[in-house]
Amino acid sequence: MINQRQVVDYALQRRALLAEVRSGRVGGYEACDASPYLLRAAKFHGRAGDLPCPICRQEPLTLVSWVYGDELKHVAGSARSPEELARMAGLFAEFTVYDVEVCRACHWNHLVRSYVLGTGEPAGPRRTAGR
Repeated sequence: MINQRQVVDYALQRRALLAEVRSGRVGGYEACDASPYLLRAAKFHGRAGDLPCPICRQEPLTLVSWVYGDELKHVAGSARSPEELARMAGLFAEFTVYDVEVCRACHWNHLVRSYVLGTGEPAGPRRTAGR
């Protein structure tokens, strides 16, 4: 079990954005602006969600986890699977994970939550995510 710390849930922002889209104050094209890089990450590193897309309702949302942290070096800013996150949590002192939901059909995307993983211990000798 991964010990998530400093969890931030963005459900209220998501709900507010969807209300603005449904009311017409925000266009669907503004809310559905996933970059090609995010769409590729969803295809190769994402995991299927349970909920349908709130915009197009054509397919289930895909969840992509992005990692950032000084200790990660070249791995920072990349998408990682749950298995890789578990392994990294035992290797690194601290890094932040951002979970983003993506619809591969209409390109809806939204930050779902962020949290900190890692051992919580001061960084020792230099490590890389590849080892």
